[in-house]
Amino acid sequence: MTRALVIALLGAESTGKTTLAAELAVALAARGTPTVVVPEYLREFCDALARTPRRDEQQGIAAEQTRRIEAAARAHPGGIVIADTTALMIAVYSEQVFGDTSLYAQAEADHARCDATLLTALDLPWLADGLQRDGPHVRDPVDARVRAALARAGCGYAVVSGTGGERLAAALACIDRAINPPPTETDGNAPTRWQWHCERCGDAACERHHLLPDTGDAL
Repeated sequence: MTRALVIALLGAESTGKTTLAAELAVALAARGTPTVVVPEYLREFCDALARTPRRDEQQGIAAEQTRRIEAAARAHPGGIVIADTTALMIAVYSEQVFGDTSLYAQAEADHARCDATLLTALDLPWLADGLQRDGPHVRDPVDARVRAALARAGCGYAVVSGTGGERLAAALACIDRAINPPPTETDGNAPTRWQWHCERCGDAACERHHLLPDTGDAL
Protein backbone atom coordinates (compact mmCIF):
# COMPACT_ATOMS: atom_id res chain seq x y z
CA MET A 1 0.00 0.00 0.00
CA THR A 2 1.51 3.35 -1.04
CA ARG A 3 -0.64 5.41 1.30
CA ALA A 4 -2.52 4.91 4.53
CA LEU A 5 -6.15 3.93 4.73
CA VAL A 6 -8.00 7.18 5.46
CA ILE A 7 -11.02 7.02 7.77
CA ALA A 8 -12.95 10.30 7.86
CA LEU A 9 -15.08 11.36 10.81
CA LEU A 10 -17.92 13.73 9.96
CA GLY A 11 -20.81 15.01 12.00
CA ALA A 12 -22.55 18.01 13.47
CA GLU A 13 -21.08 19.85 16.41
CA SER A 14 -20.93 18.14 19.80
CA THR A 15 -21.42 14.64 18.39
CA GLY A 16 -18.17 13.19 19.73
CA LYS A 17 -15.89 13.28 16.68
CA THR A 18 -12.72 14.32 18.48
CA THR A 19 -13.27 11.92 21.38
CA LEU A 20 -13.98 9.07 18.97
CA ALA A 21 -10.87 9.86 16.90
CA ALA A 22 -8.67 9.58 20.00
CA GLU A 23 -10.35 6.36 21.14
CA LEU A 24 -9.99 4.81 17.69
CA ALA A 25 -6.30 5.65 17.57
CA VAL A 26 -5.72 3.91 20.92
CA ALA A 27 -7.82 0.87 19.99
CA LEU A 28 -6.22 0.42 16.57
CA ALA A 29 -2.70 0.90 17.94
CA ALA A 30 -3.46 -1.77 20.55
CA ARG A 31 -4.15 -4.13 17.65
CA GLY A 32 -0.71 -3.34 16.23
CA THR A 33 -2.01 -1.08 13.47
CA PRO A 34 0.04 2.11 13.00
CA THR A 35 -2.52 4.90 13.38
CA VAL A 36 -2.30 8.68 13.26
CA VAL A 37 -5.00 11.28 13.90
CA VAL A 38 -5.24 14.43 11.79
CA PRO A 39 -6.94 16.99 14.06
CA GLU A 40 -9.51 19.52 12.95
CA TYR A 41 -7.65 22.53 11.53
CA LEU A 42 -10.65 24.80 12.10
CA ARG A 43 -10.24 24.36 15.86
CA GLU A 44 -6.57 25.30 15.60
CA PHE A 45 -7.51 28.37 13.54
CA CYS A 46 -10.12 29.54 16.07
CA ASP A 47 -7.82 28.97 19.03
CA ALA A 48 -4.94 30.84 17.39
CA LEU A 49 -6.99 33.89 16.36
CA ALA A 50 -9.58 33.80 19.17
CA ARG A 51 -12.40 34.13 16.65
CA THR A 52 -14.34 32.16 14.07
CA PRO A 53 -13.33 32.48 10.42
CA ARG A 54 -14.70 34.98 7.96
CA ARG A 55 -16.38 33.79 4.78
CA ASP A 56 -13.28 34.57 2.71
CA GLU A 57 -11.12 32.41 5.00
CA GLN A 58 -13.19 29.25 4.68
CA GLN A 59 -11.62 28.02 1.44
CA GLY A 60 -8.10 28.24 2.86
CA ILE A 61 -9.13 26.32 5.97
CA ALA A 62 -10.70 23.59 3.84
CA ALA A 63 -7.60 23.34 1.65
CA GLU A 64 -5.31 23.09 4.67
CA GLN A 65 -7.42 20.31 6.19
CA THR A 66 -7.16 18.35 2.93
CA ARG A 67 -3.42 19.01 2.66
CA ARG A 68 -2.80 17.67 6.17
CA ILE A 69 -4.85 14.53 5.55
CA GLU A 70 -3.05 13.77 2.30
CA ALA A 71 0.36 14.43 3.86
CA ALA A 72 -0.40 12.03 6.71
CA ALA A 73 -1.67 9.37 4.30
CA ARG A 74 1.54 9.55 2.26
CA ALA A 75 3.73 9.57 5.36
CA HIS A 76 2.17 6.43 6.88
CA PRO A 77 1.84 3.81 4.12
CA GLY A 78 0.23 0.64 5.38
CA GLY A 79 -1.25 2.39 8.40
CA ILE A 80 -4.52 4.15 9.15
CA VAL A 81 -5.17 7.88 9.22
CA ILE A 82 -8.14 9.06 11.26
CA ALA A 83 -9.25 12.43 9.90
CA ASP A 84 -11.12 14.41 12.55
CA THR A 85 -13.33 15.97 9.86
CA THR A 86 -12.49 16.85 6.27
CA ALA A 87 -12.99 19.83 3.98
CA LEU A 88 -16.57 18.65 3.56
CA MET A 89 -17.47 19.96 7.02
CA ILE A 90 -16.03 23.37 6.13
CA ALA A 91 -18.22 23.42 3.03
CA VAL A 92 -21.27 22.47 5.08
CA TYR A 93 -20.68 25.22 7.62
CA SER A 94 -20.01 27.73 4.84
CA GLU A 95 -23.52 27.03 3.62
CA GLN A 96 -24.99 26.94 7.12
CA VAL A 97 -23.39 30.17 8.35
CA PHE A 98 -22.79 32.24 5.20
CA GLY A 99 -25.20 30.75 2.65
CA ASP A 100 -22.14 29.97 0.51
CA THR A 101 -22.26 26.74 -1.49
CA SER A 102 -19.15 27.43 -3.58
CA LEU A 103 -16.87 25.12 -1.56
CA TYR A 104 -18.85 21.94 -2.12
CA ALA A 105 -17.43 20.86 -5.49
CA GLN A 106 -13.80 20.80 -4.34
CA ALA A 107 -14.64 19.51 -0.86
CA GLU A 108 -16.69 16.63 -2.25
CA ALA A 109 -13.89 15.69 -4.65
CA ASP A 110 -11.33 15.83 -1.84
CA HIS A 111 -13.51 13.78 0.49
CA ALA A 112 -14.03 11.10 -2.16
CA ARG A 113 -10.35 10.16 -1.72
CA CYS A 114 -11.09 8.94 1.81
CA ASP A 115 -11.45 5.17 2.10
CA ALA A 116 -14.32 5.17 4.59
CA THR A 117 -16.55 7.72 6.29
CA LEU A 118 -18.05 7.55 9.76
CA LEU A 119 -20.91 9.93 10.47
CA THR A 120 -21.46 10.58 14.19
CA ALA A 121 -25.11 10.41 15.21
CA LEU A 122 -27.01 13.12 17.08
CA ASP A 123 -27.65 11.01 20.18
CA LEU A 124 -25.08 12.70 22.45
CA PRO A 125 -26.11 15.73 24.53
CA TRP A 126 -25.00 19.09 23.18
CA LEU A 127 -22.16 20.73 25.14
CA ALA A 128 -20.78 24.26 24.80
CA ASP A 129 -17.20 24.39 23.53
CA GLY A 130 -15.98 27.95 23.12
CA LEU A 131 -15.99 29.59 19.71
CA GLN A 132 -16.94 26.57 17.62
CA ARG A 133 -20.33 25.72 19.11
CA ASP A 134 -23.43 27.47 17.76
CA GLY A 135 -26.11 25.57 19.67
CA PRO A 136 -28.15 22.36 19.53
CA HIS A 137 -30.57 23.87 16.98
CA VAL A 138 -27.96 23.66 14.20
CA ARG A 139 -27.25 19.95 14.55
CA ASP A 140 -30.22 18.64 12.55
CA PRO A 141 -29.71 20.93 9.53
CA VAL A 142 -25.95 20.31 9.55
CA ASP A 143 -26.50 16.55 9.68
CA ALA A 144 -28.90 16.79 6.73
CA ARG A 145 -26.40 18.84 4.71
CA VAL A 146 -23.58 16.39 5.42
CA ARG A 147 -25.70 13.46 4.23
CA ALA A 148 -26.72 15.36 1.09
CA ALA A 149 -23.11 16.24 0.29
CA LEU A 150 -21.98 12.63 0.74
CA ALA A 151 -24.77 11.49 -1.57
CA ARG A 152 -23.69 13.98 -4.23
CA ALA A 153 -20.09 12.82 -3.89
CA GLY A 154 -21.14 9.17 -4.20
CA CYS A 155 -19.51 8.37 -0.86
CA GLY A 156 -20.94 5.62 1.30
CA TYR A 157 -20.89 6.15 5.03
CA ALA A 158 -21.63 4.45 8.32
CA VAL A 159 -23.56 6.17 11.10
CA VAL A 160 -22.08 5.47 14.53
CA SER A 161 -24.08 6.05 17.68
CA GLY A 162 -24.29 5.00 21.29
CA THR A 163 -22.18 6.03 24.24
CA GLY A 164 -18.79 5.00 25.53
CA GLY A 165 -17.70 1.55 24.45
CA GLU A 166 -20.81 1.03 22.34
CA ARG A 167 -19.94 3.96 20.07
CA LEU A 168 -16.33 2.84 19.78
CA ALA A 169 -17.36 -0.74 19.01
CA ALA A 170 -19.66 0.44 16.23
CA ALA A 171 -16.89 2.55 14.72
CA LEU A 172 -14.36 -0.29 14.88
CA ALA A 173 -16.85 -2.64 13.21
CA CYS A 174 -17.20 -0.17 10.35
CA ILE A 175 -13.43 0.17 9.97
CA ASP A 176 -13.05 -3.62 9.95
CA ARG A 177 -15.58 -3.77 7.13
CA ALA A 178 -13.66 -1.09 5.25
CA ILE A 179 -10.45 -3.11 5.58
CA ASN A 180 -12.14 -6.42 4.69
CA PRO A 181 -15.41 -5.60 2.93
CA PRO A 182 -18.02 -8.35 2.73
CA PRO A 183 -18.76 -9.78 -0.70
CA THR A 184 -21.42 -7.98 -2.68
CA GLU A 185 -24.74 -9.68 -3.22
CA THR A 186 -26.42 -9.99 -6.60
CA ASP A 187 -29.96 -9.36 -7.67
CA GLY A 188 -30.35 -11.05 -11.01
CA ASN A 189 -27.61 -9.70 -13.24
CA ALA A 190 -27.07 -6.43 -11.35
CA PRO A 191 -24.66 -6.36 -8.42
CA THR A 192 -25.97 -4.69 -5.28
CA ARG A 193 -23.43 -2.74 -3.24
CA TRP A 194 -23.43 -3.27 0.51
CA GLN A 195 -24.81 -0.10 2.15
CA TRP A 196 -23.40 1.17 5.42
CA HIS A 197 -26.17 3.60 6.30
CA CYS A 198 -29.87 3.15 6.57
CA GLU A 199 -31.48 4.51 3.41
CA ARG A 200 -35.01 4.14 4.78
CA CYS A 201 -34.81 6.29 7.91
CA GLY A 202 -32.53 8.54 9.94
CA ASP A 203 -33.18 6.85 13.24
CA ALA A 204 -29.94 6.31 15.15
CA ALA A 205 -31.15 3.13 16.84
CA CYS A 206 -31.98 1.60 13.46
CA GLU A 207 -28.56 2.52 12.09
CA ARG A 208 -26.80 1.26 15.20
CA HIS A 209 -28.65 -2.05 14.99
CA HIS A 210 -27.07 -2.71 11.62
CA LEU A 211 -23.58 -1.53 12.54
CA LEU A 212 -22.78 -3.47 15.70
CA PRO A 213 -20.91 -6.67 14.87
CA ASP A 214 -23.27 -9.09 16.61
CA THR A 215 -26.61 -7.84 15.30
CA GLY A 216 -26.92 -9.71 12.05
CA ASP A 217 -26.68 -8.71 8.44
CA ALA A 218 -26.09 -5.18 7.22
CA LEU A 219 -28.71 -3.45 5.13
